[in-house]
Amino acid sequence: MQTNSPEHLRLFIAIRIPDSVKEKIVAAQTELRRALPPEAVRWTRGEQFHLTLRFLGSVAAERLPALADAVRVVCKSFTALQLHASGLGFFPDSRLPRVIWAGINDRQGRLPLLHRAVQFATLGFTTEKAEETFTGHVTLGRVKHISRREAQSLASAATGLGNGHFGQWTVNHIDIMRSELSSEGAKHSDLAVIPLEQPLR
Repeated sequence: MQTNSPEHLRLFIAIRIPDSVKEKIVAAQTELRRALPPEAVRWTRGEQFHLTLRFLGSVAAERLPALADAVRVVCKSFTALQLHASGLGFFPDSRLPRVIWAGINDRQGRLPLLHRAVQFATLGFTTEKAEETFTGHVTLGRVKHISRREAQSLASAATGLGNGHFGQWTVNHIDIMRSELSSEGAKHSDLAVIPLEQPLR
């Protein structure tokens, strides 16, 4: 007799980015794309831009309410964040880039604290390794293969765009999101909205 295994969801926790900021990041991404052959990078579509706080991977669907409760508890101590997007960068570096990104941060330095709190709250819900260091960013593309000359062209294009201020916005909640993979790329959907509840002083 075959029993049904519980449904599993591919989850991550993120901060959404407003369309006005996405548009400016897409414009910078377009300039960077011109520096490389089309097949060199798997570029992220603009509608998928977000700031990941925690990638959880596969989580049983029945655990979603408990996950939301755990994240909600730590978010109660945070006020709304004032975020700004600016600058372009590369992981691990510009000489041999694997990831191309635009930076996101807050002047109060509370974004890394929120990231750490979310990681702590989700330890019991994932086997994915927690990040030891955090750099707030939006992934613009993942490099598939690139020559040293192409890497230099990419770095020059990024330098030519300067620090690139893409905009700022207020964040008063974070989202637990589902990622569904297909041949056309990932589709993201909201499963739970978690407010940052501490009142502003």
